[in-house]
Amino acid sequence: MKMKKVLAGLLATSLVGTSVVAQAAAPAARTGAPVADAENIQGGWFLPALAIIAIILGILAITSGGDDDLPTSP
Repeated sequence: MKMKKVLAGLLATSLVGTSVVAQAAAPAARTGAPVADAENIQGGWFLPALAIIAIILGILAITSGGDDDLPTSP
């Protein structure tokens, strides 16, 4: 029983120690990637126009034809 506890303690220590050693081995100064001409993103009109049309059609679908399924009194 005592050997299991010793092995569990060694395993926990090695798991913690591995990350500490890996972090210490990494270079201290991190540099970012250059972003000057990373992507040539240009503005477009298609997606904003499609979104506006979808919003208008959604509003029209919600607000029109609401009187068809109202219950009637006998």
